[in-house]
Amino acid sequence: MAGDPIASAGSDAPAAPGASSRPVQAEAPGRVFITGASSGIGAALARRYAARGAVVGLVGRRREALQAVADALPGQGHRVYALDVRDRAALRDAARDFQADGPADRVIACAGISAGTLTDAPEDFEVFQAIFDTNVLAMVATFEPFIAAMRARRQGVLVGIGSVAGVRGLPGAGAYSASKAAVRAYCESLRVELRGSGVQVVTLAPGFIATPMTARNPYRMPFLMPVDRFARQAVRAIESGDRYRVIPWPMAWVGRLLRLVPDALYDAVAAGRKRKPRVHRDPE
Repeated sequence: MAGDPIASAGSDAPAAPGASSRPVQAEAPGRVFITGASSGIGAALARRYAARGAVVGLVGRRREALQAVADALPGQGHRVYALDVRDRAALRDAARDFQADGPADRVIACAGISAGTLTDAPEDFEVFQAIFDTNVLAMVATFEPFIAAMRARRQGVLVGIGSVAGVRGLPGAGAYSASKAAVRAYCESLRVELRGSGVQVVTLAPGFIATPMTARNPYRMPFLMPVDRFARQAVRAIESGDRYRVIPWPMAWVGRLLRLVPDALYDAVAAGRKRKPRVHRDPE
């Protein structure tokens, strides 16, 4: 799972509660910077934007995987930046290099990691830290070097990838759920801070999307969506100027219902839920 609720997923879905849009920005995006682009949602968004004629900057840790994505993209001028998004200085250098050839029109912070965690397991503290550093602080570091130029041009879109997992705390996934709840609150804060500047902030909240990350989940994943279909609907939401959107749309209703469930009932039901595998496991 990678999302939060309250929005719809495009023209092929009915409107979901809380969906809100702004006017589409005047020109199609010419330059798009995407973190987490070596696979999954990030790679799918790169393919989608390149098909629309955009020059794409691809960021990820695995150079060979990034290069393979770049080589398969239509068009020319795509850039590959092999780095760890937790390295703020490296991100700043990549942003500077990408903007040297022209301003970024869209910046999509898609990098994210997930693992099961337990607070009472001391060995999981480093996993908590890595998840927050990657899913939250790296998003701040991704947006930071682009905002000044976007303000000066009075245009541009910053996109944060949240998750329906941030709607309520999931047992055994405290780090991931909390990080995605933080993404939603952070992007909302940033959106309000930038109101009137011409810079838009979009939060996308994926439900279950078929990616290498969800392939490891040991539980049923309702409304599982192919990643390229997600990317098509995500780009539509971004270019429509949505403030917040859940994809696929049925998960918006699931998320809204979860918020209405009394805590006592939620606790009783969620306690029996299958849990995400931990990185550190007790010896068998």
